[in-house]
Amino acid sequence: MTVPDLLSDSLAPIVDAAREIARTVTAPHAERDDRDARWPAETMEALAAAGLTGLLVPNDAGGLGQGMLGLVAVSEILAAESASTGLCFAMHCVGSAVIAAKATDYQREHYLEPIARGEHLTTLALSEPGSGAFFVYPEVAARRDGDSIEVTGTKSFVTNAGHADSYVISTLPFTGEGEEGQFNCLLLDRDLPGASWDAAWAGFGMRSNDSRTLHLDHVRIPDANLLGDPGDQLWYVFQVIAPYFLMAMAGTYLGVAQAAFDEARAHVGTRRYAHSGELLGAAPVVAHRLGELWTELEATRQLIHSAARKGDAGAPDALTSILACKAAAGDAAVRIANEAMTLCGGAGYRDDGRLTRILRDARASHVMAPTTDMLKTWVGRALLGLPLL
Repeated sequence: MTVPDLLSDSLAPIVDAAREIARTVTAPHAERDDRDARWPAETMEALAAAGLTGLLVPNDAGGLGQGMLGLVAVSEILAAESASTGLCFAMHCVGSAVIAAKATDYQREHYLEPIARGEHLTTLALSEPGSGAFFVYPEVAARRDGDSIEVTGTKSFVTNAGHADSYVISTLPFTGEGEEGQFNCLLLDRDLPGASWDAAWAGFGMRSNDSRTLHLDHVRIPDANLLGDPGDQLWYVFQVIAPYFLMAMAGTYLGVAQAAFDEARAHVGTRRYAHSGELLGAAPVVAHRLGELWTELEATRQLIHSAARKGDAGAPDALTSILACKAAAGDAAVRIANEAMTLCGGAGYRDDGRLTRILRDARASHVMAPTTDMLKTWVGRALLGLPLL
């Protein structure tokens, strides 16, 4: 695993703590969690106990006050052992960033401070069956009713479903208020009357993130849980959700790519032919292909870390780089996992092998919204000065 050494004094110990948790907690459970489609409870509990679930919570709310670079670094470390675990942690962090962006005193006390203490888990619930990759356009209905907001509709592919204590959801404009496109963001507490879950989604990869469909049947959410002002959803999407989500996914799939490379290097660096004693990796074609994979992996890492630093600094060209990162990480993860399978041969091509799991997890990168094709289109439009949507 190669997380750059050039980390800030505040981030370096966080990375060390994450690496220790990944080694001692995540790795021993990864195979069983994938096989049984089991949510990574032990790792999430260890991250909370170490204070790492407060990664993106501001310092003045008791959190670690990190940004995109910290999110990328920790997500990569966890995902290198278990992609699903990296995803579960990342979605909590993105939810934390959304809450923190315009937090009221009430939201700081009831959400951010408990998150910083490791007592509260949050996540995103934005996707819907009718919108597919276009999660920007919600269809969940919302209307004010006294000091509550009543919501009705369906959210799909909710990571950490049933395990999180709160869920960032998006809705249509409040009935009788606002105009078309003035969508809202709300914070839904778990176990409210009228909220129910479908069975866990049985995925080809990313099997242990416990992704489920959430049904909302006239669920009443306190008015204090409105995030920002009415109509702020698009601001949240483009200023907070998309940048942090894309960097979280870039870090996660970078971890998957690193894990695949490590499997290939370990195999060709230890396997010897019985008849000659020659190391498999000594063959010029094998060494050449391993070198190509490392070059792609390191180039992708440098793109992602550069984009994260730009995002944290508020650089004017940060958005284009951020848009490219998830697509680049997904391409790298799929290609390196596929090539690693070829280099490892029959030893890697087992239905219970680690590389098999890595390859399945890598493939999720291209179907998870925003899709790779959509992101590459957005990069092109950004470079031409055209609106993304």
